[in-house]
Amino acid sequence: MSRSRKITIMVVAGVLTVSTPFFWLLDNPDTGQLVAASVQGATGIAALVWALMQSPATPQPSVAAVDTGNAKATGGGRASTGVRRPQDAGSGPVRAERTGDATADGPGSSASTGVDFS
Repeated sequence: MSRSRKITIMVVAGVLTVSTPFFWLLDNPDTGQLVAASVQGATGIAALVWALMQSPATPQPSVAAVDTGNAKATGGGRASTGVRRPQDAGSGPVRAERTGDATADGPGSSASTGVDFS
């Protein structure tokens, strides 16, 4: 959760919590007002606790393949001298430099020397 969003939730929760006694002070509380003010106060406290318990977003680590060796795939295998990861595996930086040779022989084989998002 971003810092600005967390601050906004905390401010709203604080206002809800602090405003609860004002409902009782404005008029003699009947049952409906008392219940509404209690729910309002509980909601404010719950939102405040939730915002405080949220952990900050952690950056994804970078992934690099540098000066790798040779790789060979046969019989439907996959060879990679670079970086291979699924597209939904994260959003951190990825790089491949001076990778070795990758060769593929046979049907269904594949080879990659760079970044493979498959």
